Amino acid sequence: MPAITVGRARVEYRAEGTGQGLVLLHGTGPGSSMWDGLVGEFSDRNTVILPDVAGSEKAEDDGGDLTVEALAAQVAAVIEDSGAAPVDLLGFSLGAPIAAAVAATRPELVRRLVLAAGWSHLDDEYLRTMMTVWREIADNPPAFGRFATLTAFSGAFLNSIGREAVEQNAAYMRPTPGVLRQLDLNLRLDVRELLPLVRAETLVIGCTRDATVPVENARGLHAAIAGSAYAEIDCGHVAPIEKPAEFVTLVADFVRRP
Repeated sequence: MPAITVGRARVEYRAEGTGQGLVLLHGTGPGSSMWDGLVGEFSDRNTVILPDVAGSEKAEDDGGDLTVEALAAQVAAVIEDSGAAPVDLLGFSLGAPIAAAVAATRPELVRRLVLAAGWSHLDDEYLRTMMTVWREIADNPPAFGRFATLTAFSGAFLNSIGREAVEQNAAYMRPTPGVLRQLDLNLRLDVRELLPLVRAETLVIGCTRDATVPVENARGLHAAIAGSAYAEIDCGHVAPIEKPAEFVTLVADFVRRP
């Protein structure tokens, strides 16, 4: 697995498949493993690049405060190291503002941009309160994971997968020092000034039942990026897991069009 040093961070990434480069950027949590179930849906026609930025389980750094600028620099360095530029860049949740920052500051690296279930700032009082509560229960790991699961998926989806799968999802999200640093970044990031600078063709995806990042935030991203396309999926926050077929179709149709 390739690894590069960016500033004080050691960043690993994977690359699978052949064709046009497609970077899948994870959100708050353990890292690029969130995409494992979907890699095969893209790798037949794309070189799928999966970085693990600082705060994820596979990244190493000095443990200091995370910034959008630093994480965007890590993604840009991965793209350059992969030799696949310009790539199509998909950012999910926290990955969305980071991906937007890459597209705004390093336009030569990004061909098309997809922002899924993201936000640009914390003026949304629901979002600010939700992130604050999640951060404040970090000293209770089971509650931390259950809260993450509760807000990540719709009630209908949780009931459909059953208790064992719900418990597995709750165990996936743990309050590691890296995840808590990502949460701290969530609470203070603001990329509003960068959004008008995005020139890549952009698709913004919102999730209508999103209890982590309310769909109004995705609509705000769309409004702030001139010429962007917009689509909604009727599901909770983690559309790649809750509605994978619909999510893959939206992304593939956008990045693979002439």
